[in-house]
Order: sequence, then C-alpha cells, then structure tokens
Amino acid sequence: MGQQEKVATSLAGAVSEEISASLTAVDAELARRYPGDPGTRQPVHTVYVPGDVFTAGTIRSWGDQALKSLDEHAPDAASFAAVLGIPEELAAPVHDRVRAKLSREPVEDLRIDFEDGYGPRPDAEEDEAAARAARLISEAYENGTAAPYMGIRMKCMEAAVRDRGIRTTDIFLTGLMQAGGLPEGLVLTLPKVTYPEQVTAFVRLLEAFEEAHGLPQGRLGFEIQIETSQSILAADGTAAVARMIDAARGRATGLHYGTFDYSACVGVSAAYQASDHPAADHAKAVMQVAAAGTGVRVSDGSTNVLPVGPTHQVHEAWRLHYGLTRRALARAYYQGWDMHPGHLPTRYAAVYTFYREGLEQAAARLAAYVAKAGGDVMDEPATAKALSGYLLRGIDCGALDTAEVARLTGLTRADLDAFASPRRGGLTVTAP
Repeated sequence: MGQQEKVATSLAGAVSEEISASLTAVDAELARRYPGDPGTRQPVHTVYVPGDVFTAGTIRSWGDQALKSLDEHAPDAASFAAVLGIPEELAAPVHDRVRAKLSREPVEDLRIDFEDGYGPRPDAEEDEAAARAARLISEAYENGTAAPYMGIRMKCMEAAVRDRGIRTTDIFLTGLMQAGGLPEGLVLTLPKVTYPEQVTAFVRLLEAFEEAHGLPQGRLGFEIQIETSQSILAADGTAAVARMIDAARGRATGLHYGTFDYSACVGVSAAYQASDHPAADHAKAVMQVAAAGTGVRVSDGSTNVLPVGPTHQVHEAWRLHYGLTRRALARAYYQGWDMHPGHLPTRYAAVYTFYREGLEQAAARLAAYVAKAGGDVMDEPATAKALSGYLLRGIDCGALDTAEVARLTGLTRADLDAFASPRRGGLTVTAP
C-alpha cells in the first residue's frame, strides 16, 4: 500500500448545486428526446400485401412459396451456400434454420397496404377492404396465425387523399376495437411524409381515436415513411426528418426508407434506383443520425428484382438480395422490405449468416468485458451495449439460440437485456 493521498478542493458545494440547477431543464429535455432503444424486438423485415390481396392464408402461403423456391432452385445446404457464397462451416446451420423459419414464422412483420400497392378505389370498396383487414388481423392474433407484427399502411396526409387515409385508419382501428381490442403487435405506417405538420396531423388523429375509445394516451404509435427529398432536407436547410420525430411526440416507432419513390424524387433514373445508390445512402445516413438515441428505428428499403423464372435468373436475384441485405446489416439497418415470397430465403440466409458468423467473437468480447478480463480488444460500456444488442437480435429472429449464447457468455437473457437497454432498469449480471 502506498501513501494515502491528501484530498483537497477549492470550490464550495454551492458551485456544484448551482451548475446542476442550471442544467435541470437540459436533463429533462435529454431524457425526453433521447430515451434510448425501447428494448423490444425489431423485425428483420416488413412484407407489404395489397389490401384486396391479403387473406387469412397469406402468411402461410408466403412461407410455402419460399420453401418451394428453395426446393426447386437450391434443394440442399451445399447448393444454397454455393449460390450465395456462405462459408462452408455455416452452410448446414444456416440452411436448416432458414427452412425451419419458413415453416414456423415466415413473416415477422406484415403491412396490409392501402397506398401505392392498392391505389385509388371507390370509397365503398376501400371501406369494405379496411373493415376486412381489421377482421382478418384480429382473427389471426386470436388463432395464433399472425405475424409478430401486423398493421396497415394508409394513404398519406396530402390533400388529394387525406380524407380517404383518415377514413381507412378510422375504419381499421374501429374494427379492431369491436373485435376485442388493439393487438400488441399492431403497427401503422404513414407514407409520403414531407412536412412535420403532416406528422402532427396524424398524431391528432390518433389522439382523437384514443379519446373516443378511452385508450391510454400514446397507445397508438406509427412509422414514418421517408420517400421525398424534402423529408430529409427542408427548405430552410434543416434535417426535416429530425423535426418529424419531434412532431410525433413520442409516438414514432420507425423511419422506413422508400427506395423507389425517394430515388425518383431526386432524379435517379429507373435503371439505377436501388437501396445501395449514393442518394439512398445519404438519406438513410441522415435518418440514422436523426433517430439515434430516440428509440425510433430505421428500416432499409427493398429491391424490385424478383427471384422468378429459370434457375439461373432466380440465383442472380437471390445474390443481389442477399448482398443488399448483408450490406444493410453492416450499416446497422437491421430491418428492410421484402416484396416477394422468393425474397424470404435470402432475407433469412443473410440475417442468419450475419449473426452466426459473429457469434463466437461477440460472445467472447462480452464475456471478457463482464469478467474485466483482457484480450486483444479493449471494450467500453457502449460496446458492451452493442454486443448485447447484436446477440439479442440474433436470438429474436431465430439465428441464435438462447442456450448457446448463455453457454458462450455466461449471461442470461435478462442480463443481455439490461446491457442492451438501459430503459429496462438497473443491471444485475449473473456472470460467474
């Protein structure tokens, strides 16, 4: 033991108290605007189905079509891995998990579409389709055939379709209430948002519905779809998307990038409209920074190249979709859109490869951090949070098993939750 140091200060306690008092409002604002990730599951994709096409069997049909595509174009683990370039040691685990996922839970998030995928219809027809969507979703949650997340995309808040979008939303939500209440996995998507005032208007709509049905304030949240350049950069040079999050008053759950509308808006010709275009990268980077810390999650867009036709054509589309999905995951866009059942095999293959190839390293780094051990990487609390989030996302989508993560890290699911999401309270680690 060395000599005990003499501790001396120069400032009176009142100085610290004065500084703290001056920052009270900032502390409150920081907590309100940046509460952190909600700690809930984020689906790896969203599937859009037009309002007149969705049926009670749609989700199972997508899974069956995806399995049929695998059987026809890559019937075993080796052939599937060869098409996509999956490492040999991961070929069987990824292939087996993809098939199991397509059998068990082929769709994680489904949106019944009343916007571009549905188009303008007679009012009576859309009224009936909205009521039918509410009935089918309620029945799906009741009988256990629902995706973890389901909802609708209504028409936007622009003048030409505003009344129609409001009415469809009202009919759909009212139908859910009459069928037994709002399901836990309900998601609403507001498209083509250009001005924060449109978000404010949608918030008012949801507030009015909650008031009419005696629901808790804030029960209804929604995603904001980013499809115009004005939603990224406003006329005054500010990041409009950040103002939209604020205008949502805590109800925004996600920002979804619309690949083709946004690309067209900034003048990208049709042949080059893709989620890896520089214009797309810029928009998503702004979305990502605006959403960071707010609890609002960012979703990538889609590819319109469908895996259909002869095997060589399917393989080309698979490789494109797999590569775009892996690229998005590396950029921390953990969700995207899938437009066809044939996209499901490569969605899950990309996601599962991403999590399984990094499992051992992530688990070892987190275990070393918890044990305060050494190693060739010196991690900080923020990195431990990222490592935990990585493992949790892998578990949630089926890429990883809770037991294997526990074996490699010595941590329970509750421990991982506590590291990844401060919202969930204090951290109590049960590591050895």
